Amino acid sequence: MSVLSAPLLAAAALGGPAAAGIVALLGSTELREIRGRVPWYGTLYNHAVTVIPAIMAAAVFQSLAGTTFVPASSGALLGVVAAGGTYFVLNEALTALAIALRDGRPLPGLLVADAKSFGVALLGLAPLAWLMADAYVTVGPLVAVIFALPLYTTRAAYASVVEIRDMFTQTVRALASAIDARDPSTKKHSEHVSSIAVDIGKEMGVSESGLEQLEWGGLLHDIGKIGVRDAVLLKPGRLDREERMLMNEHPVKGEEILKGVKKLAPELPLIRHHHEWFNGSGYPDRLIGEGIPFLARILHVADAFEAMTASRPYRPVPLTREQAMGELRKYSGIQFDPRVVDAFARTGWATGARGPERDRPERVIPALGQVAALRARGSLSTSNTQPTA
Repeated sequence: MSVLSAPLLAAAALGGPAAAGIVALLGSTELREIRGRVPWYGTLYNHAVTVIPAIMAAAVFQSLAGTTFVPASSGALLGVVAAGGTYFVLNEALTALAIALRDGRPLPGLLVADAKSFGVALLGLAPLAWLMADAYVTVGPLVAVIFALPLYTTRAAYASVVEIRDMFTQTVRALASAIDARDPSTKKHSEHVSSIAVDIGKEMGVSESGLEQLEWGGLLHDIGKIGVRDAVLLKPGRLDREERMLMNEHPVKGEEILKGVKKLAPELPLIRHHHEWFNGSGYPDRLIGEGIPFLARILHVADAFEAMTASRPYRPVPLTREQAMGELRKYSGIQFDPRVVDAFARTGWATGARGPERDRPERVIPALGQVAALRARGSLSTSNTQPTA
């Protein structure tokens, strides 16, 4: 988030394209660029993504309100708002295009997600830009100092929000690591599930807030296993009926553990329902199809893929990516949401472009043997009425 657009649009209204270009060029200069921490093409892009929209915004203002700013006029206000919209659309399009090319993400999804997250906040700076320009003409150049303070405090508030969010995420990651540490064979399981779920979400155009829910929900989806005794959680063989019932309680226990944390309220449905089956035979509530929270359906696919492709004491040789993808396809529409499976197939985790390198024995047993081992633990089932563990 940036407050640059407010003084930039004011400069565009007062001085036209030349003034807007100069302010954008200077205002987008960062110390990390001067210190050589950004490659030349990155510096060029970072300036271009601001300068080009600023010049176009100034041109839009002049086409609607003329070349001279008229204080306290509706025409000037309309011109600044239109210029703000132009600046936001072009800046957003160029930014989303760069991310789409760099990360291989679909451009439409990025545009929609960012517009939802930042559109109102950035467009809301346009009326402030009009007020700045109006005060500049009426009062004089010293008015810039008056507006500098609220803009600076707003910028500082944005930075504080980001800092707090990062600190909270680090705390959640530490908690997830503590959960996985109970069982050495599941090291980084929650971290991998979180990453896979976020990548699926990006493929499906999930909003920034939704991606955050997938990130934190993935990290904490197994927190309820804290309440599962070691004799069950660490058992290397097949679980009996009573043990499976105890294991199947972990989504509800996870929700109970976290329900007092208000910040994690949006993640609770993901944690409770990440083992629901698309055909209604999952647990704990046997929800069906679209009745299952959308993000929980994404988390379910991510969790299943990670479980199938990681070594466990009861199954030392994991499935290959291809075998795991085959299982997801096989149970698409039964255990998994078909749309989520299709989106996952486009991610780097499914194609091999992403994912941790795991040590594998040279002998790879057939997929059927792997699936049998998973079914013994309840991770997969051929019965539509037998839920996963």
